[in-house]
Amino acid sequence: MSAAITKARGEPGLVGWTLILARSLLLVLWLTLMLPVFGLSRPFTSHNPVASLFFAGVNCILGLRITVTGTRLRRGVFLISNHVSWLDIPALCAVTGTAFVANDGLVSQGWLHWLCRLNDTVFVARHDRSSVAAQVEQVREAIGENGALTIFAEGGTSDGTAILPFKSSLLSALTPVPQGIAVHPVLLDYGQDRPDIAWVGDEHGGHSYLKIAARWRPVRLTVHLMPALAENDLVDRKRIAAAAHGALMGLKG
Repeated sequence: MSAAITKARGEPGLVGWTLILARSLLLVLWLTLMLPVFGLSRPFTSHNPVASLFFAGVNCILGLRITVTGTRLRRGVFLISNHVSWLDIPALCAVTGTAFVANDGLVSQGWLHWLCRLNDTVFVARHDRSSVAAQVEQVREAIGENGALTIFAEGGTSDGTAILPFKSSLLSALTPVPQGIAVHPVLLDYGQDRPDIAWVGDEHGGHSYLKIAARWRPVRLTVHLMPALAENDLVDRKRIAAAAHGALMGLKG
């Protein structure tokens, strides 16, 4: 098969497959190295810094270069972010040390659920209104332990050119907002790399990984940490969703 045809079909060439193999081996080695370090340090701290270090290493291996702008975050924050790629997760973990709110459907996903639990992910049942009080308590505890908790309020990934409407139902576990918790919108912007990085439609996760791991050029991401929402925007989940979405739209222009 000619190089032109291979490129047209989006299949990695020789250099691409070499990068995929090298990066995959490095990721496995890095995980193997960091797991015992994480386990040994966990009993001695409520906020384990090894997780942020691990994800910083993941970003380095994958060629993700992050620029952070905006507000300096304190501990005790809830972040509401747009969602473009699976790279968003290691990026935000490395930058903020955050855990995440995820659909409880991930509980059945084996190793993925295990990795999520290592980072203190809060699993919520989005359609179980009877468990909202318990979920709010989980959110409070996760923020206390990690210092930050993030939700991707679009309910899925976008192509990055626009921000999808935020689903206020996803914020049920946040309301009422726990006392002393600041809510910050976050904008993730991949710039010109956006079309190649976005994970949208019915693209398989494995294909998205290969696409990114085969890149020779680094992926550049700007993480915009925006000011906390005003108190009058925190009265209910619909106001929170609208205010956070409006803040991101205003910055994105």
